[in-house]
Amino acid sequence: MKVRFLLLFLLFLEFTPIFSQEKAKIKFGKVSVEDFKAKYTVDTSSGAVIIGDIGSTDFVGNTKGGFSIEFKRYCRIHVLNKSAYEILEVEIPIYTQGDREEELSSLKAVTYNLENGKVVETKVDPKNDVFKERISRNKVIRKFVFPAVREGAIIEMEYKLKSDFLFNLRPWNFQDRYPTLWSEYIVGMPEFLNYVSLTQGYQAFYIKEQKDKRESFAVEVPKQGVLQGTGNERINFSAGITFFRWVMKDLPALKEEGFTSTISNHVARIEFQLSEYREPFVPKKVMSTWNETMHVLMNDEDFGLSLQQPNEWLDGVMPGVLKNASTSLQKARNIYEWVRDNMVCTRRNSFYLTKSLKNTLNTKTGTEAEINLLLISMLRKAGLQADPVILSTRSNGYTYALYPLIDRFNYVVIRLLIDDKKYFLDASRPQLGFDKLGFDCYNGHARVVADSAEGVELKSESLMERSLTSVFLSNSAEGKLVAGLQHAPGYYESSAIRSAVKDKGLNAYMDDLRKNVGDDESTVSEASIDSLYNYESPLVVKCKITYPADNADVWYFDPVFMKSWAQNPFKSAERFYPVEMPYAVDQTHLFRMDVPEGYTVDELPKSVIVKLNKEDEGNFEYRTMEANGVITIRCRLRISRTYFDPEEYNMLREFFDLVVKKQSEQIVFKKKK
Repeated sequence: MKVRFLLLFLLFLEFTPIFSQEKAKIKFGKVSVEDFKAKYTVDTSSGAVIIGDIGSTDFVGNTKGGFSIEFKRYCRIHVLNKSAYEILEVEIPIYTQGDREEELSSLKAVTYNLENGKVVETKVDPKNDVFKERISRNKVIRKFVFPAVREGAIIEMEYKLKSDFLFNLRPWNFQDRYPTLWSEYIVGMPEFLNYVSLTQGYQAFYIKEQKDKRESFAVEVPKQGVLQGTGNERINFSAGITFFRWVMKDLPALKEEGFTSTISNHVARIEFQLSEYREPFVPKKVMSTWNETMHVLMNDEDFGLSLQQPNEWLDGVMPGVLKNASTSLQKARNIYEWVRDNMVCTRRNSFYLTKSLKNTLNTKTGTEAEINLLLISMLRKAGLQADPVILSTRSNGYTYALYPLIDRFNYVVIRLLIDDKKYFLDASRPQLGFDKLGFDCYNGHARVVADSAEGVELKSESLMERSLTSVFLSNSAEGKLVAGLQHAPGYYESSAIRSAVKDKGLNAYMDDLRKNVGDDESTVSEASIDSLYNYESPLVVKCKITYPADNADVWYFDPVFMKSWAQNPFKSAERFYPVEMPYAVDQTHLFRMDVPEGYTVDELPKSVIVKLNKEDEGNFEYRTMEANGVITIRCRLRISRTYFDPEEYNMLREFFDLVVKKQSEQIVFKKKK
């Protein structure tokens, strides 16, 4: 039955419980003195415990001839100390489109304090205490702050959100930065709407069940046949409803730790994307293919449409940019370097244009999207094949190769094809070399905005950050030790040094270098940096360090200079989500030292070779030797993987424990008698 809804009289009967399993034993307004004395088995060091967070979504009829989504949420939290006071600020996201907006209603929020053995309530006034703030074209937030909160307070809230946007079925986060005792979400999904569900996280469901029911519906539709156009007729039909229930309990707090792309990638969560309408709607696919989605982007006036124009306004600037370039690669380099060195990026994570590319050129400022789309326009003007590539940066989260969910993407770079070779460019970042991207762009699936709609995998493990540090110490005629240090960092460490030099100045950076590689008694001289302005290559830092003669009976000397791992980056005893390194590493330290005059070696670190795992995806090698008054040490750390599952965390932590301890060992010299 293909009908167009005019007025929906009834969607389904008043919801009655269909799940018989256990439920959270909390209810709004029912807070007793005993609740303040509760003892928790979860880790409460974060300062608060989410006692219960319960949501539900139903599809209900509206007066506009269709369906609405009705989302309800109830949450209770025990605030144990001041460290969790940020939880008092509540933001409720609301979708808006033009003059249409989701409707927030039935908001109740209360703070409970225990005073003189009695429970005292302080309520939020929905009319005066709730404020509205626009975040973007399609998003506003309603926000408020729980009042009168003291340590030990209990806060709770509930509200209802009604939405006519059927594509905006609310997601649900089961996990938070505070431990959660009970998190539950129920969705009653009608068979005439199909949604794709996407789950993530590393916590198991305590309850996961579904129940099917059949409900009666009545709608008014235009009269057909000879009576067509003379009014409406009422049609009754029945449809299946599938109720899904997901519960997690006793969830640990999700804390931000090192080597994480973004914590939002790993929170236990379920979300939905509308896939298709089914009868009694006019059947229609909603979720596009990648080719269809890329076609829309290519013709979007805020994205790709300007790239298809002749863009005569570039005619005046192109001859000066191209200069004497004769090959395609020379032309591409000239254009890239001109845009990179002449444009100033005002904002990142922009994706869509906020002004024309002509205006971007004239003002020499723009967002990352505007600068990179301008670069594409100039490359195409020179007859080169260049296309936008949309991606999601590490801090923005993962994308899905299977589903064209555009709101997952937040960044635009360029793919350039010359003689069947692919180059990736980003002109929005100063000092970034040709065919280089920031490591934060290597976050998995990306997509070329072209007719081919080709998928691209930008994997962090494809990046290898190699560094070599050499230190050679010899005895001088004055009885001093003189060291020649040469440090060749990897590309991204080189980029960080270039940025530091740009921000602080070369002299200030050199002063910091002297403090890092010397000590109170040594002097650092002849410091220099090679290849500082060759942005496509790593640079080389050099200096000379002079140590004065030492008359102490015992002399301790640290042989590992320019340490990358002064301490173990994995401090937590356990971790509930993966380790995500930004790139693979291969770090080598070479050390050669003459035994100081008048001393002998009393202790020398022992040699050791340790593998990270059986697959040889990493190893640590520390080799020492003393012969004929000369000490040599070779220290190498290699890790070729960048992603480690939570089950591998202890292995990785123990491995770095060994690395840090070994690199901190010292050579002990003893004065000759």
